This record gives sequence, C-alpha cells and structure tokens, in this order.
Amino acid sequence: MNPEEIPFLEPWVKVWYHYISTIYLQSYLETVKDAPFLPEKEEDFDTLLNAFLLQKAVYELGYELNNRPDWVMIPVRGIRYILKET
Repeated sequence: MNPEEIPFLEPWVKVWYHYISTIYLQSYLETVKDAPFLPEKEEDFDTLLNAFLLQKAVYELGYELNNRPDWVMIPVRGIRYILKET
C-alpha cells in the first residue's frame, strides 16, 4: 500500500471495524446469553469489555515495540480509541 492511500482508506477501516465488531459481539452475546459469567448490567459489561480490549491493546503495544517498532502506531491508535470511548 502506498502511504498516500492511507487517508482515503482510514474512514473505510473504521466502518469495517464497527460493522464486524458489532456482528461478532451480537453473535457472541446471543450464544452465551444466560451464562453466569456475564455481568447482569450493561454498564458493567461495557466496563469489562473495555478493560479486556485495553489489556489486549497494551499487550500488542509491547509486542510491536519489541518486534516491529515500525508498526507501533497500530496498537497506539487502538489504545487511544478505547480510552476515548470510555
């Protein structure tokens, strides 16, 4: 990919991310809807989900710093997005 294509593609990546994430989460919640490990309150579920997403993004940040420093902006953007949403 050419670097000049990134500004054009970024909005489409966000649309794809939201669409796929929504479908995945809806399917997962439908599958485990009565499981005892799910928080009863939606607010608690959102907090737990964001905590897990943040934990994974921070792990990915460490991985990229150690193995592919040129890719470090990918998890940094994810962390910024998660923190902005909470």
